[in-house]
Amino acid sequence: MSRDPTGFLKEEYEQLVSAALDWRIHVLNGPSQPWCQVEGKKVLMFCSNNYLGLSTHPRVQAAAIAAIQSHGAGSGSVRPIAGTMDIHIELEERLARFKGAEASLVYQTGFATNAGLIPQLAGEGDLIVSDELNHGSIIDGVRLSKADKAVFRHTDVEDLERVLNDAEAHSTAYRRILVITDGVFSMDGDIAPLDRIARVGHDHGAMVYVDDAHGEGVLGTGGRGIVDHFHLSRDLVQVEMGTFSKAFGVVGGHVSGSKDLRNFALNKSRTWLLSGSHPPGVAAACLAAVDVLEKEEQHVRRLWENTRRFKKAMGAAGFDIGRSETPITPIIVGDSGKAKRLSDRLFELGVFALPIVFPMVAKDRARIRTIMNAAMTDSDVDFAIDAFVKAGKELAIV
Repeated sequence: MSRDPTGFLKEEYEQLVSAALDWRIHVLNGPSQPWCQVEGKKVLMFCSNNYLGLSTHPRVQAAAIAAIQSHGAGSGSVRPIAGTMDIHIELEERLARFKGAEASLVYQTGFATNAGLIPQLAGEGDLIVSDELNHGSIIDGVRLSKADKAVFRHTDVEDLERVLNDAEAHSTAYRRILVITDGVFSMDGDIAPLDRIARVGHDHGAMVYVDDAHGEGVLGTGGRGIVDHFHLSRDLVQVEMGTFSKAFGVVGGHVSGSKDLRNFALNKSRTWLLSGSHPPGVAAACLAAVDVLEKEEQHVRRLWENTRRFKKAMGAAGFDIGRSETPITPIIVGDSGKAKRLSDRLFELGVFALPIVFPMVAKDRARIRTIMNAAMTDSDVDFAIDAFVKAGKELAIV
């Protein structure tokens, strides 16, 4: 009898289930907003990346509808052939002005940006130096490169300098060195010391690449991101990557920097060259989201007001909220099974907040990752706090 070549699929999935490491898909019955329907139950959304509530902003929705009417439902091609429309160019020019950069390039997703660009920036004869807790899309982008790889301890600039000093003592001089870090780390909510990283990189002649997916709409003047937050010049941070999928409320990735960076990226990134371009409605919605951020700075202010209210109460209640400095607030419980039980109980109490377990975090650092939303009222935030405290006491977490 021949062996089933796909038997491992069921076996490995069942192992994940038994270790409480599996993902259970939850379905939204409608839009992502503070109060939403998840599998028929009305709950307070506490784990969406839609920081500013822009996915349902009237101007963002209206722009998408208008673009579908004027430009159609799809682009019909990849960007380098026949899939670049005037609205894509308008978005990139507007984004570059918003970021204070010479030029920007929009990718299909944030993951595609990192996976497509990183391997082209550094190859054989080069070195990539990466923070140990960087996002999986960065890790995959680094793995696709033929460059040598090195890791520095999380946000430890002294360790980064050690790695760069070792690189300079390498038997064969590297052609170029690329230092990569997340701006805001998605699991812990802490901020990279980008000002110090950039200066160390500059001192060693390295190119600095920051993934600011969770910093846009959160940090900097009017949500312009971490480069603006630290008042850094473009000769210190050469590559600023971001996404439209979080605070902008839509979908897509992008990179900002010099005109040379844009020209290089659009000619070299296979994820950009070989993927269909954004439908006109998506590009228009992204453009409208940039416009909202420029003109309605109250959303960012409200996000931080809600964040401070929640963090203060959760800390006072005795929860371990780690080292978070941003609207990402982890509720660290350690055991993956306990994290899942806490999530289930919160859902029963009307709060939708999911567990994050290994391999996204260390096996003993399972948590509920909460993400604040600017559209929540004070009473919404208090409702969530009360639910966490009740569930936390029932499960002996606090």
